[in-house]
Amino acid sequence: MGWLGWALASAAFAALTAIFGKVGVSGIASDYATLIRTLVILALVAAIVTAKGQWQSPAALPGRALLFLMLSGLATGASWLCYYRALQLGQAAQVAPIDKLSVVLVAVFGATFLAERLGPANWAGVAMIAGGAILVAWR
Repeated sequence: MGWLGWALASAAFAALTAIFGKVGVSGIASDYATLIRTLVILALVAAIVTAKGQWQSPAALPGRALLFLMLSGLATGASWLCYYRALQLGQAAQVAPIDKLSVVLVAVFGATFLAERLGPANWAGVAMIAGGAILVAWR
């Protein structure tokens, strides 16, 4: 499966994350719900890495890669904590589109910090994603 197939699968699983998360977070603290979710993810990914024989010492990784993976992990954790709290307070159909404004931010950050180049049509798409997310979330 190429990048598009994986990206579509990611979108489908992200949609299920919102629906399952909204139901799961009711009646419990959002931070605790995030912990449970994280433990499940840890067990799943550890099983996959074990099955594929991909374990390696973190000390063997390049320092820069390790640093940025750790920063990515911190950002992921912060995102999940915020996401579950938002799901607890709002409707899934409102929270998920605003969360997907990350697509807009990735385009801006990628252009700013990674020197990625987007053409006028790409920026128009980014603007439409932003507008669409706001319109879907508007109540």
